[in-house]
Amino acid sequence: MTRMDGAVPSAGDPPATGGAPPIFVARALCKSYGSGEAAVHALRDLDLDILQGEFVVLIGPSGSGKSTLLNILGGLDTPSSGRAAWRDHELAGADEAALTAYRREHVGFVFQSYNLIPSLTARENVELVAEIARDPMRAEEALALVGLSHRLGHFPGQLSGGEQQRVAVARAIVKRPDALLCDEPTGALDVETGKLVLSAISRANREVGATTVVITHNAAIAGMADRVLHMGGGRIVAIEANRRRLSPEELVW
Repeated sequence: MTRMDGAVPSAGDPPATGGAPPIFVARALCKSYGSGEAAVHALRDLDLDILQGEFVVLIGPSGSGKSTLLNILGGLDTPSSGRAAWRDHELAGADEAALTAYRREHVGFVFQSYNLIPSLTARENVELVAEIARDPMRAEEALALVGLSHRLGHFPGQLSGGEQQRVAVARAIVKRPDALLCDEPTGALDVETGKLVLSAISRANREVGATTVVITHNAAIAGMADRVLHMGGGRIVAIEANRRRLSPEELVW
């Protein structure tokens, strides 16, 4: 595994966020599906630290293990072997009740599919999550953070694709998550709409303080990150650290 500058990285290499403590730790992380010759090895002995407040972008071809890694960090899946931890909580080996509590209290998810409830307004979709959170912000505040104060009473069918995705971001951040995990959040959007969604995610990272991990096939988005992790064959094959994070408006693709 090599860094883009040619040096050999390790899981403990300090990223651009300085002395912040790690919020995610993975050691010798493996994930396999199936058995015998038909087994698919999605992750292979992966080591990783992600620091509190960091913005990380995962890039790699389909099948490189990006979504599997994100799902394990988010408590949606469990590893076959190795260690995965959030702060001092072990995710590997945790039972479903513990993982459910972890997801509810600490993690916000944004996927390529918006998964909004069509019969509820933007405000009501966000309030659904706020109602089960311990210390949520108001739904109106979350929607304001993503630039949708003027769309509170609109139903998903009355919103553009980009607006629906921004509602999904607001729904993810309304509970003030410790971590915001995004899997191809702009994959179905045009350039300008995608930049609006990325702006919403960036604000959640900076203003809510959510450690943010974004999976993308779009290499241009890497400019927003503190660090860019390139994945291949279930491993991290290269690491880049950006000297300066670009704003979404500065991205060119």
